[in-house]
Amino acid sequence: MSPDPTSTLVAVAFCPHPPLLLPPVEGAPGVETDQLRVACGEAVQTVLGLRPDVVLVVGEGPAGVRYGAGDALDLAAYGATGRVPFAGRVRPGGHPLPLPHAVGAWLLDQAGYDGLRLGVAPGDLAQALTGLPGPVGILAMGDGSARRTPKAPGALDPAAAGFDAAVAAALRDGDPVALAGTDLAEGERLLAAGTTTWAAVGAALAGRAVTARLLLDSAPHGVGYLVADWVLAEVPDGVPGWLQR
Repeated sequence: MSPDPTSTLVAVAFCPHPPLLLPPVEGAPGVETDQLRVACGEAVQTVLGLRPDVVLVVGEGPAGVRYGAGDALDLAAYGATGRVPFAGRVRPGGHPLPLPHAVGAWLLDQAGYDGLRLGVAPGDLAQALTGLPGPVGILAMGDGSARRTPKAPGALDPAAAGFDAAVAAALRDGDPVALAGTDLAEGERLLAAGTTTWAAVGAALAGRAVTARLLLDSAPHGVGYLVADWVLAEVPDGVPGWLQR
């Protein structure tokens, strides 16, 4: 059971970002996608239970770009029509929104969150956290390896299952150090879109005590889908100021 949300300063939801999570892309509903949505929704609710001042949506995208109101994903690239806004209405001249941030924004919308949100790339997470008074929510978006089966997008690789299992163990055990040590080169080889996000979140939270749950570990389309949530309730000596009130 998670600690009392009022005593926590940071909560993290780890969710994958397959485009099929977005209903206009999925088309006909599928049982496996519905199960993934339920798990992601539960993880997001853990973050929102913190009543965060801001939710940082972290996922692969151009370094140095921060996503906010008016930015949007054009669904044409995924065979659908319409746009998915990051926050509020789409505006002319807004940044093109990467898929991880679009799916993260959609999950927040589905959860009824209308507070402050900011989208960043993994390499910009530490800077984005600097100076935030907390409580802080983090929505860490990333898929596992895309080589779990012969029909997977990257074809079968025997190492893929073991790679995903190691990440799942770090998420289940609430081990930021293990997550920070995710092999970036191997993740790239195995087409794991979440590798740099996981490593960045692990590095940012190293040294924290974590209450963790692994909510889903599956690979229905040959792609690893890992859903977890972390709640961090203690602030040991030497932790950066953004984690202290």
